[in-house]
Amino acid sequence: MWRPKLGAAMPVIAGLLLGVALAPACRKDVGPPPTTTAEVPVSAAPAPSLAPAPPVGAATRVEVQVTESGFVPDTIPGQVGKPITLVVTRKTDRTCARELVIKGQPGKTELPLDHGVEVTFTPAAAGRLPFGCAMGMMVSGTFDIH
Repeated sequence: MWRPKLGAAMPVIAGLLLGVALAPACRKDVGPPPTTTAEVPVSAAPAPSLAPAPPVGAATRVEVQVTESGFVPDTIPGQVGKPITLVVTRKTDRTCARELVIKGQPGKTELPLDHGVEVTFTPAAAGRLPFGCAMGMMVSGTFDIH
């Protein structure tokens, strides 16, 4: 019987199945994260719950956690001209991400420990738009705008 050799990639693959990818902590590069594909048995992770679609024209709302590993989820899909609201909760003191910045957007947002903070913006152009800590060390999140 064939068995995939997933090893250290298993947490990432499980996260992708849940719509969540783990990101490395405090990396200095701003480039897009690598993409991989792998076949994983459906039983490897619980099925995500189905949420009702937001009303037409409403902002996309995404819960984001800041962990020692980075922003979870680290890739957030979006559409040009459609607002995206992040509800960001910093879950650890062991991170440099105490403020959030979105490349090309003015200002920064404080991220108090264990308190959800809403950040809304409307993407103006398609492409990959990084977000991360204000120090530029933990740039582990990306908006994938279409």
